Amino acid sequence: MGRARPTTLHRNVWATSLTSFLTDVSSEMILNVLPLFLANVLGVRVWAVGAVEGLADTTAAVVKLYSGWLSDRVGKRKWLAVAGYAISSAVKPLYLLAGSWAAVAGIRWGDRIGKGVRTAPRDALLADSSVRARRGLVFGIHRAADTAGAVVGLLITVLVVRRVQAGEALLTAETFRTLVLWSVVPAVLAVLVLAFGATDVAGSVADESRVPRVRLRGLGREFGWFVACATLFQLGNSADAFLVLRAQERGLSLTDILWVLLAFNVVYAAVAAPAGSLSDRIGRKRMLLLSWVLYSLCYLGFASARTGSHIAALYLPYAVYHGMSAGAAKALVADLVPAELRALAYGGYAAAVGLIALPASLLAGILWDGIGGWTGFGPQAPFLFGSGTAVLASMLLHLTVPEGARES
Repeated sequence: MGRARPTTLHRNVWATSLTSFLTDVSSEMILNVLPLFLANVLGVRVWAVGAVEGLADTTAAVVKLYSGWLSDRVGKRKWLAVAGYAISSAVKPLYLLAGSWAAVAGIRWGDRIGKGVRTAPRDALLADSSVRARRGLVFGIHRAADTAGAVVGLLITVLVVRRVQAGEALLTAETFRTLVLWSVVPAVLAVLVLAFGATDVAGSVADESRVPRVRLRGLGREFGWFVACATLFQLGNSADAFLVLRAQERGLSLTDILWVLLAFNVVYAAVAAPAGSLSDRIGRKRMLLLSWVLYSLCYLGFASARTGSHIAALYLPYAVYHGMSAGAAKALVADLVPAELRALAYGGYAAAVGLIALPASLLAGILWDGIGGWTGFGPQAPFLFGSGTAVLASMLLHLTVPEGARES
């Protein structure tokens, strides 16, 4: 059978992709400068930045598990996803009032609740709307649209920064709050697109009696091993906020960092769909192994970088890693589990990976900056640690996880 053209894909692929595009336009206007707002405006230490990001990701992880279970239980994907996007949109304006790192943490907590509610049902909706032979392409297209939104959001951020603070090296409170105001518009549009553009796929979920209470039994040993590998990998994969701080520490200005992030997202978007399609042919596991090895090399580079230019150059292969891994991982989850338990599987996978995000980011911050009276090992330490855990996770993935074999 020949490979399908993207125009033959289900309408849900395009609706969810446009929703993710608009959401990332909104989110990237805030999230890329948030660690700088914490460090430059509020004056918090690096470990607190790690705590904010880790708490946010852990919150989302717990909610994803229950949201995925609920989606399978009630037989609905779309409206849970819409509700999640709506929650995130509603809390964004609260950044206008944030005056402490605890307030920022609370707002990020609310935003991540929304992400937790929407992610597993949305990913299950995408899997329901595709066949196994094209599933990598579907998730790759979705990831490419998501990342293209990041490109647009960063372009808007650059324009706002240049207009509002006229070349100042550090982020100002006025710039941050201007970005928050502009971010609300695409966030609201994203909710409307999914509400009116997507539809649940008939026959894609089981009768509720077949869906267990929130237990991961029935998802299979292979799925369990994959989650274990991903969790080990995530232990060293601290929040990208640390990369932004590393770039500033190596001498890049705010505007320089934004241009680097823009280039990162352009490469990410360009790689995601072809890499997802390639995983349909060479296998998800092989694609993940290649991407995790590339990640390890990139983190070694971030650890040893001497100048801001070194950091900027490393962001490009780091973007390739993201493009290679994103679609393959999501498609592999769908391949490894029964169709009627997909949302639970996505929730369980996201929960396991997300729950380790808090200790991972806290550990990264402590390795960098120390805590209490201890001074830490310096900026290179979290990146060396991440490189090592990526190698160990790759070895475990190679030994334990087969290529997905289920079909629906």
